[in-house]
Amino acid sequence: MTAPHIPVLLDEVIAALDPQPGDLIVDATFGAGGYTRALLDRGAVVHALDRDPDAIAAGRTWRETGENPPRLFLHHDRFSAMLSVLRDAGVRQVDGVVMDIGVSSMQLDQPERGFAFSLDGPLDMRMSQSGASAADFLNSAAEESIADVLYTYGEERQSRRVARAIVAARPLGSTGDLARVVRKALGYRPGALKDPATRTFQAIRIHVNGELDELHAGLRAAEALLREGGRLAVVSFHSLEDRIVKQFLRDGSARTGGSRYLPEQAAAPAVFTTVSKAIRAGAAEVTRNPRARSAVLRHAVRTAVPARMQVAA
Repeated sequence: MTAPHIPVLLDEVIAALDPQPGDLIVDATFGAGGYTRALLDRGAVVHALDRDPDAIAAGRTWRETGENPPRLFLHHDRFSAMLSVLRDAGVRQVDGVVMDIGVSSMQLDQPERGFAFSLDGPLDMRMSQSGASAADFLNSAAEESIADVLYTYGEERQSRRVARAIVAARPLGSTGDLARVVRKALGYRPGALKDPATRTFQAIRIHVNGELDELHAGLRAAEALLREGGRLAVVSFHSLEDRIVKQFLRDGSARTGGSRYLPEQAAAPAVFTTVSKAIRAGAAEVTRNPRARSAVLRHAVRTAVPARMQVAA
């Protein structure tokens, strides 16, 4: 089977999950199905989720071409709902969960989805293709609200200047409109290492899709779903995501951090062990797939300790 896009850190993810024939694995972010295909090749049973209807529709075409084995189950839903989705399917625990956070290559490559400023298209950015779009937000929100989003999710230090320029240029209808406004506000030098519109597009996309809240909820759901010895592997693409994953696993492995000026606190029982350090793509992979440059993989193994939080199922 040949995937249309190469998933980042594929070998490292599969090594972290160590799938055995018959293992039950959740691919929480199906996308183009790259991780799923590799897991199926190893004999695993895969329950794959994606909130993007296009991704699920593409996965269902595997059946028409004879590529969809009986070991693949597709679910059109957010990965934060994986616990209830799997329980509705009669599954109480799984052997592994993989999450590839953020926008997929398929979404970036389709101008009509409005994710990339390099390809002019409608100012959309909705992963689920439903709800309020980026244009809805930018053309109606208060300047202060836009600035807060840019600062919080894009770490844009000149967020107020960009927000002021966006409001002055309304209505905005395309990704090209937004990119031009941001570049003018911040000063764009062709050939610069990083386009100044990058942080703004990232921030608005995260806001429109509620991505960080989704990540928090998805990590809790994975913790509740994994059996003892089950493996969690999470690939993230920017510092905000990686910070959440790192802190979640650190807290779950009973590493308190602490302070020498405060009374020592007893560590909580660990719900994760064998927590990895950050794993990044090597030079050869980055050359083949530039998107891998910013990817960070962290993985861990679930213990028998009950999940820290009850998750609605």
